Amino acid sequence: MKLPKFIRENLLLKITSLNAGVIFVRLFIGFFIQRELTQNLVSGGYAKVGSLRNLMQILSSFTSLGIFNGIVKYVAEYKENKQYLQKLFSTAFVFTVIGSIMTFVILYFFSEAISTYFFFSSDYSYIVKVIAVIAPFIAIQRVFNGVINGLSEYKYFAKIELVSYIISSTLIIWFLYQFNLSGVLLAIASIPIIQVIVMMFVFVKVLKEYVQFSKIQFRTSLFKSLLAFSLMSFISTILLNFVEADIRIMIEDKIGANDADVWTAMTTLSSNYMVFSGAIFTLYVIPKFSGIYSKKDFVTEVVNIYKTLLPLFAAGMFVIFLGRQLFIDYIFLDYKGMKPLFKWQLTADFIKLISIVLAHQFFAKKLARNFIFTEILSLVLFYVFANYLSGIYGVEGVVMGHLFRYIIYLLVVVFLVFRYFRFENQNN
Repeated sequence: MKLPKFIRENLLLKITSLNAGVIFVRLFIGFFIQRELTQNLVSGGYAKVGSLRNLMQILSSFTSLGIFNGIVKYVAEYKENKQYLQKLFSTAFVFTVIGSIMTFVILYFFSEAISTYFFFSSDYSYIVKVIAVIAPFIAIQRVFNGVINGLSEYKYFAKIELVSYIISSTLIIWFLYQFNLSGVLLAIASIPIIQVIVMMFVFVKVLKEYVQFSKIQFRTSLFKSLLAFSLMSFISTILLNFVEADIRIMIEDKIGANDADVWTAMTTLSSNYMVFSGAIFTLYVIPKFSGIYSKKDFVTEVVNIYKTLLPLFAAGMFVIFLGRQLFIDYIFLDYKGMKPLFKWQLTADFIKLISIVLAHQFFAKKLARNFIFTEILSLVLFYVFANYLSGIYGVEGVVMGHLFRYIIYLLVVVFLVFRYFRFENQNN
């Protein structure tokens, strides 16, 4: 099917339209999976699935020492400079080797403590040890994904995402029926292996054009250039997921296991539709912002992004809000406490989208201090609001805190982004 001309001539619309199809399939499959999980797992089991996803997100950054966005930025800027790319991939190789070894040692030898923290029991230490063994696959997947995004190869990205998701979803359902909660955790832990295998089948020819594997050396020519991205990733991914895991523990201790499941279900639904924006940011926004140097061009591009994305998100979120009872009745079974959370979560995610479009300027221009400050501010606000408001409004207070922190976060990001252009203008 041929795309309309106005879509073919606009890269953002092409990425958005193709990505929308992938996300629709993901949502359809994902809703079936959520229904099966909520129907078959005992109280507190769904929260453990959420905790494992937090752990896997932490490791997606830690195993590669957080260089994903750096790879996206420099591949986008220097894709015609093969010599520079070779230095980049050699440095990335060193980062991933160090990150994978550190990850293995920490997970394998402290598996019981990690299991107790994330799963509230040492019974799942074997899952942690399995993840320790597959740590290199997590790192490889992250680095290769950075190359795909830096090249804006959205068609390959869509194929890899779709095939990987279908295979991993099938594995999750199969293991759920065979081994219940333990099987689900093991299947989720195995997803990076599936992603790497699919990636090698789909993308290996293009990858070989840019990565000369035989010439990769154990050298860190671009160590300082990538280190800033490591620091930013540590804040945005590792601390964020630790805070979310800690809030989940707080909900279970303070309110109850069922409420921890309810909040996990709400955040899972949120992550399913917000993944739509994640691909666009790395495939389009970071590469685009990297080549923009004037305030006027930046504002023009931001307006273009908002005009394209915000109406689509607003329409989608409105449909989700209208159908919230259907989600509860047919997908998140017995989680009646979810209904009051929708208005807070959807509003917060809409403001989050507006904010993080602007905040990706920090990645594009390597403004590490601005990024770290805003992320720490966001996490502190979320933790404080969630703990305080949960004492008054229960689990609804946690989602209210999510909204309030992004209102403040947006104001701070707007100020810092335009302060950057003001300083650049003065210096020039």
